[in-house]
Amino acid sequence: MKKISVQDDKSSLEVKDILEMEMKLLEALDYYLVVYHPYRPLVRFLHDAGLTDLVLDSWSLVNDTYKTDLVLMYPPHMIALSCIFLASILKERDTISWFEDLRIDLNVLKNICMVILEFYDNYQQVEPLDDRVLLALSKARQRS
Repeated sequence: MKKISVQDDKSSLEVKDILEMEMKLLEALDYYLVVYHPYRPLVRFLHDAGLTDLVLDSWSLVNDTYKTDLVLMYPPHMIALSCIFLASILKERDTISWFEDLRIDLNVLKNICMVILEFYDNYQQVEPLDDRVLLALSKARQRS
């Protein structure tokens, strides 16, 4: 068996150990590996709200959430709503009353938006963002 060394020499794992732990993890999950994505609720929300012009921007934001741990921390519908909220700010659409009518926890929405904005802040340090995007991000921070 090959030995796979972890960061230090004190501990090393064999492939059989990893496979054993993988099996225990699958058993703990009861072999339930279905994952729900934010795309379906995103399209439904946009259609129901009549905000079809926000589809591309919202979809792009959802794609970027997969570069964070949001998909592991929040339900898909909340991620979709947060992306719609940020896209509406980007396109300067007033959707506040629609969000209030949904009777969702706006604090959770704000937290998700802040994580997305932090991601873009960190990304900006690596690659400069377009001025239009920077302006929209600053507007989003003011509203959140």
